[in-house]
Amino acid sequence: MIFQISVFGLITCFYIGYFMKQILLRKKGIHTNRLAKGRKPPKTAAIETALLTATYSIAVIQYASVFFSRFILTLKFPASIRWVGIALTGGGVIFFILAITSMRDSWRAGVDESQKTAIVTSGIYSISRNPAFVGFDMLYLGSALALPNVLLLVAAVIGILLLHLQILEEETYLPHAFGEEYLQYKSRTPRYFLFF
Repeated sequence: MIFQISVFGLITCFYIGYFMKQILLRKKGIHTNRLAKGRKPPKTAAIETALLTATYSIAVIQYASVFFSRFILTLKFPASIRWVGIALTGGGVIFFILAITSMRDSWRAGVDESQKTAIVTSGIYSISRNPAFVGFDMLYLGSALALPNVLLLVAAVIGILLLHLQILEEETYLPHAFGEEYLQYKSRTPRYFLFF
């Protein structure tokens, strides 16, 4: 029960942060969710549509894993691995909140050439080019380890893969948006964290 309560609290904090940031920016006239919106190359549109679908689906699966775990095929993981999952989930919340806070008004989900934003390279962005995605990855992997069931583990792998594909799409767009400043930032800051 402690694992369900912990995951419930952490994912709820994560998603409240996610939606509150969207609401606060929308009050300023900024629409942050640009996934699968506007005219985009077919590959980008397909990745963003899949990511958008996966993001909401994984949230549903996470909450279902909290409340209906006895109805889902669960795996036997040792308590130590499940506690690592809780720690990863908590780390994901922290990474994500630091990322959206550091981005201020420049936070967007998805590629949108019509919106002009500032490049952010300070704060948590000085150690990771994609800390919000790292936060999602940690949240997905952590919750899957803390509440190990087949559905959540498969969903986490799919979500992490789609986030990586989205990063690759954004990396083709960002040099056009920010030029040499982005290329220098890219050369000195890891894509994920530490040496990744």
